[in-house]
Amino acid sequence: MTSMANLPDVVSREEWAAARKQLLALEKELTRARDLVNAERRRLPMVRVDEPYRFEGPNGRVGLLDLFEGRSQLVMHHFMWTFDIDADGTEHPRDTGCPSCSSAADQIPSRQRQLNARNTTLVAVTRAPYAKLAAYRERMGWTFPWYSSAGSDFNYDFHATVDERVAPVQVAQRTAAELAEAGQPWEEWMRGDYPGISAFLRVGDAVFHTYSTYGRGIEEFHNGYPWLDLTALGRQEPWEEPTGRADPLGLQVGGPGMLLPDEYDH
Repeated sequence: MTSMANLPDVVSREEWAAARKQLLALEKELTRARDLVNAERRRLPMVRVDEPYRFEGPNGRVGLLDLFEGRSQLVMHHFMWTFDIDADGTEHPRDTGCPSCSSAADQIPSRQRQLNARNTTLVAVTRAPYAKLAAYRERMGWTFPWYSSAGSDFNYDFHATVDERVAPVQVAQRTAAELAEAGQPWEEWMRGDYPGISAFLRVGDAVFHTYSTYGRGIEEFHNGYPWLDLTALGRQEPWEEPTGRADPLGLQVGGPGMLLPDEYDH
């Protein structure tokens, strides 16, 4: 239960309005900075994708161009799966996806209509077998397009799966050398899937890769964060300031309290 300890000061409406205007100045700076970053993102060069990647979906095997569904833009959620791994490295896909990726995916259906109206298709792509994805999608009641990249190099080429035995290491845009320099050297236990988002553009039948982001670059799509950031208690995660404002719930990405979306109902 929330108590008054460590909460904001209680002031008059006039004092609140004055403090709010001070914060508004910072918010406007952030908005302008975001506009500048978005403009630079649109100015990024792009790479033509010529590899004949194949994905499995509800209608069988399809190519990358098919994922656009006839639209000009494609936004892709690199959805992690959960695997049991034998001592020799053999992977066995479980029946459920990653809880944090599931949290992000749970918010996709409400965005599809607006994206489609803007000539953009949003899909999820996962390295697990399609039958696993289809069953989990039905359990969650999701309607967005979801494809399996199992058996192809797609995940490795776009750094959604990192395994130095298959392809050079790159995690969140950093090579193995850069990770070591940052004090986070690559180790075997780090092999596996990583969450991310990529964007593609089509011009006729040509497909171009325009953007990818990983790590905190995708956090706006998790856990209702943009909404929680407007509140006095915030995300209720241990790193937030002011410290001591709220008891951490353990619901952050990878946190001990994070569940699959439909498990919160119970």
